[in-house]
Amino acid sequence: MALFGLFSKEKKETLDKGLEKTKDSFFSKLGRAVVGKSTVDEEVLDELESVLISSDVGVETTVKIIRRIEERVARDKYMGTSELDRILREEIASLLSDNTTSRTPDREVLDDFELPANKKPYVIMVVGVNGVGKTTTIGKLAAQFHKRGKQVVLGAGDTFRAAAVDQLKLWGDRVGVPVISHGMNTDPSAVAYDAVKKATDMNADVVIIDTAGRLHTKVNLMNELTKIKRVMQKVTPDAPHEVLLVLDGSTGQNAFIQATEFTKATEVTALAITKLDGTAKGGVVIGISDQFKIPVKYIGVGEKIDDLQTFNKMEFVDSFFKK
Repeated sequence: MALFGLFSKEKKETLDKGLEKTKDSFFSKLGRAVVGKSTVDEEVLDELESVLISSDVGVETTVKIIRRIEERVARDKYMGTSELDRILREEIASLLSDNTTSRTPDREVLDDFELPANKKPYVIMVVGVNGVGKTTTIGKLAAQFHKRGKQVVLGAGDTFRAAAVDQLKLWGDRVGVPVISHGMNTDPSAVAYDAVKKATDMNADVVIIDTAGRLHTKVNLMNELTKIKRVMQKVTPDAPHEVLLVLDGSTGQNAFIQATEFTKATEVTALAITKLDGTAKGGVVIGISDQFKIPVKYIGVGEKIDDLQTFNKMEFVDSFFKK
């Protein structure tokens, strides 16, 4: 049973299915780690540590989880391995709760794509390397907002790849929203300016700006993203309202490296973690949420438009541990 039960049945089933490979891999490793053991002792904890690290939870986060379980073992004096699933579930949920305090309670439990009422147009700048599903995520976001009656404008600011510009135009046609594009090898900040101006003129609810997906030197990346922000602010002084970093969950530890690079280059305020349905590396969601203290806002658990879901930590943990 879901912990909150606020997801639609269809979305919960999609989430369950999307995390199947991660869950099966994790519990297979966990089962091997405790075979023949009846109590959670030092040897079991060492094995558990290896399981968590190999599941792409990350070393720092794994150490935190192990420390929490050690404290419970010390407090309770005796803990059977049969209880390990429940304890792990509780500690991971607690860890995710500790690291999503910047989200409001209403936002946390609602299965919806919300926009602040006092920010119009709401400007989202999307960053991330090529190949993580950045443009597809933008298209799916646009579709989700549009489906909820929101007016959306897209800005094709990844002007270094013709494929990125063309792909975003296709998404615009598919969803039925305008796409501002100057073509390839043009100034991305000019695209961002025109997109925000267009959204302002038509009183749109949200404008989503794509950016170049190159991990060139941090200085160049920082300068480029800073310029885009500065130019958008000529239209909307507090833009962007959100900097969304898209990470490919199937890359495991490489996603941590990308998050490190982009958080150094710009002020990332939210994360989207994609491609969780095709991988056993879903533990990366737990580690990234913990280590970067940036809210995971969206997760991708399938190919369809509705398979980009708002991230609900309790539903995620419930699906992760569901047997």
